[in-house]
Amino acid sequence: MGKWLHKSFILLISAVFLVGPAWLSAVDLKTATAIDQEIEKNRAEIIKIRRFLHMNPELSNREFETSKLVANKLTALGLQVKTGVAMTGVVGLLTGALPGPTVAIRADMDALPVEEQNTFPYKSLNPGVMHACGHDFHTSIALGTAMVLSNFKDKIPGKIKFIFQPAEEGAPPGEEGGADLMIRQGVLVDPPVRAIFGLHVWPDLRVGQAGYAPGYTMASSDSFTLTIKGKSAHGARPQEGIDAIVIATEVISNLQNISSRLVDPTEALVISIGKIQGGVRSNIIADKVVMEGTVRTLNPELRDKIPEIIEKIVAGICQGYGASYNLDYERQLPPVYNHPEFVKAVLPWLTQSLGEANVVEVKPQLVSEDFAFYATRIPAFYFFLGVKSPGQATTAPLHSPNFNPDEKAITIGIKAMCHLVLNALEQQASLKTQAETTSSN
Repeated sequence: MGKWLHKSFILLISAVFLVGPAWLSAVDLKTATAIDQEIEKNRAEIIKIRRFLHMNPELSNREFETSKLVANKLTALGLQVKTGVAMTGVVGLLTGALPGPTVAIRADMDALPVEEQNTFPYKSLNPGVMHACGHDFHTSIALGTAMVLSNFKDKIPGKIKFIFQPAEEGAPPGEEGGADLMIRQGVLVDPPVRAIFGLHVWPDLRVGQAGYAPGYTMASSDSFTLTIKGKSAHGARPQEGIDAIVIATEVISNLQNISSRLVDPTEALVISIGKIQGGVRSNIIADKVVMEGTVRTLNPELRDKIPEIIEKIVAGICQGYGASYNLDYERQLPPVYNHPEFVKAVLPWLTQSLGEANVVEVKPQLVSEDFAFYATRIPAFYFFLGVKSPGQATTAPLHSPNFNPDEKAITIGIKAMCHLVLNALEQQASLKTQAETTSSN
C-alpha cells in the first residue's frame, strides 16, 4: 500500500465515517434483542448448512456445489443474486426499505487439499480435500447474517452486499481468481460499496471473543522459485564439478540473515524455504537445485526491497562458485490494512454486540489473506473470531488435518456482523441527513 493510498484512505474515511457523532448506534436494545431472537430461530439451519459444507468441500475455482447452495439460499431470502462472478463467486444484494449507501460482507468459500483426520460424523466426504481454514464457517456466518437481516429490511437505510468469494487460497496454476478478480469484475461497484467487513476464525481466541489489530493486521505474501545451476561430477572428485547443493545451503543460510543484518530487526519479516529439490544419486555432485520459498512482511516499503536483496545475495554466492541461477519472484498479496481511524469508528459497534471484555487487541499476524485487495480500495475492517472451546488449553491450528473449530462461534460471528453493518449504514444515513440540513440552512 503506497503513500498515495494511505492519504486516500485518510481523506475517504474522514469524509465518510468520522464526521458526526461517534456514539451513534442503530442497534438499540429492542433491535439487539430482535437480532438475537432471529439468530436463535435460524441457528439449527445455519449449523446444518455449515456441516453440509464441511462434508462437501471444494477446491479453489471449483466451488460449484457450494455456489449453488449459496445462490439458492440467497434467492429464497428475496435477495438480488448474481452468480458466476470470478468463475464461481456469488453476490447477493439486500435492499433496505430506506435510501442509503451500500456496505458489504465478504466470505470465502474454498477448501484446502488436506486429508481430514477428524472422526466426527460430518467430516469431509471428498478424499484429500478439507475445510481446514474455516471457510465453511465464513460462508455459514455470511449466509446466517443474510437470513437475519432479511427480516430487518424496514430498518435498513441502504443496501448490504454479500460477497461469496472463491479461490481465497489461490487459483490453480494457469488460472485467475480470488478477491482481485472479483474486484476487476465489478464486485465493488453497481452499486458502489462504501465499506466492507470480513472475519477469519481464529483458534488462539476462545468462543465469544473477537480480536482486532489497527493498522497492518495480516502480512503481504510473495513467493519465489530459485534455480541454482552448477556442474555435475563424480562424488569422489568434487573439484571437477560445481556443487549446486552446497551453494543452495549457503543461499538458504544467508537469506535468514536478511531480517537480522540487512534490514531493521524490529521489522516483521519472514523468509522461508518450503521446498527444495536437487541431486540424482548419493555419489554424484548435483548440477541443479530448485527451491521454493515465501516472503511475508507487514511493511509495504520493505516488501518492495526484498526481491533486490535476495537477488544480490544469490548472485554473490553463485559468482563465488562459478554457478549460475534463475530467480522467479512473484508478488501475490498485499498486507491486510485496518486503517486506525476506521477501527476507531467501528470498534464501539463490535464492543456493543459482544461486550467490552470480549473484544481484544491482538498482534499483527504474518499469515496472509486476499481480503487485502478490498482493503486497498475502500475502508475495510477485518477481525478474528474466536473458535477455541471454553476450557480447552489448545486447539488444532489453521490448515491442520485436525482443525475443528467450535460451532458455537458461528452465531457469535453472525451477531457481530449484524451490528457492524446496521451501524455502518445508520451512521452514513445520519451523516447524509446532517449534510442536507446544513446545506438547507
